[in-house]
Amino acid sequence: MKKIFSALIVMFAMVGQVFASEPYSQERFDKLQASGELVLVDVNAPWCPTCKKQKQIINQWIEQNPDKNLHVLDVDFDTRKDLVAQFRAPRQSTLLLYKGNKQVWFSVAETRGPVIGAAIEQGFSAR
Repeated sequence: MKKIFSALIVMFAMVGQVFASEPYSQERFDKLQASGELVLVDVNAPWCPTCKKQKQIINQWIEQNPDKNLHVLDVDFDTRKDLVAQFRAPRQSTLLLYKGNKQVWFSVAETRGPVIGAAIEQGFSAR
């Protein structure tokens, strides 16, 4: 019984991580910006340990704040060089936070949970 319970916990944790973000599309980004939503653009690479740590922190924040609507759009650093250039991301592990049409935060390789969480919280109050 313990094994089944443990397996279910792992499965639900994995599902939460899958749905916490979506692939970037310009159409989706434009729509979210036009509606004034808070959008985190996550420029990452699947091989990057820093990116994995950031994803864990972001997913944890989303799980702990289910009443807040943060949209996370993933940009693959290796395959979407056009977007890497568009967002002026110097490397993978770049995070950009937008409130409507305004960029309110930019970070490279930040892995401190309190710093990322505080930036997201401040994004909600940005005008």
